Amino acid sequence: MRLSEEQALRQAEERLAELTDVSPRQIRSHSHSRLAGRIGQPDLIVEAGPHTFVIEFKRSGAAGSVAGAIEQAKRHAAAVGKRAIPLVVVPFMGESGKRKCEEAHVAWMDLSGNAQIFVPGLRVLVEGKPNRFKLRGRPSSVFAPKSSRIARWLLMHPAQAIAQRELAVAAGVDEGFTSRIVSRLEEDNLVVRETSGAIRPRNPGVLLDAWREVYDFGKHVILHGHVAARSGDELLRRLASTLRDRGVDHAATGLGAAWLYTRFGGFRIVTFYLRDEPPPALLQALSFREESRGANTWIVTPNDDGVFQDARHLDGVRCVHPIQTYLDLKGHPERASEAAAQVRLKIFDDSADA
Repeated sequence: MRLSEEQALRQAEERLAELTDVSPRQIRSHSHSRLAGRIGQPDLIVEAGPHTFVIEFKRSGAAGSVAGAIEQAKRHAAAVGKRAIPLVVVPFMGESGKRKCEEAHVAWMDLSGNAQIFVPGLRVLVEGKPNRFKLRGRPSSVFAPKSSRIARWLLMHPAQAIAQRELAVAAGVDEGFTSRIVSRLEEDNLVVRETSGAIRPRNPGVLLDAWREVYDFGKHVILHGHVAARSGDELLRRLASTLRDRGVDHAATGLGAAWLYTRFGGFRIVTFYLRDEPPPALLQALSFREESRGANTWIVTPNDDGVFQDARHLDGVRCVHPIQTYLDLKGHPERASEAAAQVRLKIFDDSADA
């Protein structure tokens, strides 16, 4: 289902009447025409009882769109009046979008029935309603395996504006493909194009959040198994040594790589990307026994070779870039969420030092 903006705003009005327990006949809505030409107009202003909501509508609840909506809604609300409430409205709010709104202390509502509005005199929290606006078929994504090479390069060089043609070469994709992905990133408010035409991330943190929200480690081919070892660190180094000695193109990720980057926490599960599917002889050399229960070794054949971009050696172990490590931790157990937070800090500390 795809709504026009007019339909969406009408639904937002009706939904606010329900959430604030105000009769639809008591709802007053209008655009704030006196702001036009100076700072632009909010999409809609709704007066529901004692509350005045300044609405910014976006067609996507992804991190980039929501981040832009938050800025606009807050700016418009400040211009409308001291008590005006900025409200972000989307068809369906994603997890990263929710987090952005919470961090900015901005109310949000989606047209699928979910909402979080905590303001003086009103507390509304509705969760768990399914997305009513899913597109049929498999939607294209700027973070699909090949497409994500664009975002990966931009995140690895967040302060560098790059011409689109140069970006295509750097990411290893053709110019037409790059143009389509960059256009989508612009639509999602994730990149900016400078007057020269060069591209850079609008906000690297938002771009990374948008990618992580849709990232699925399970889309790679994962072989779960067990290798006898006294500790995760010993296992990590022994496997790395065997793979290196046998000339196998590899890189550690997940908890082991996070530990090498941050020295945060112990770990049991060791994960390696191998460029090619491992033959039985290699598994035997690794003393790898395939089993899911109690697995401490994950051997992964990636769905795109981009995961190896800018891999580096740490204490004798080749690891994927911290960005890839951060994404992959989403699919790991143990203390993966805490480890991911530490890796994220490293990503942006490194960017600041670059």
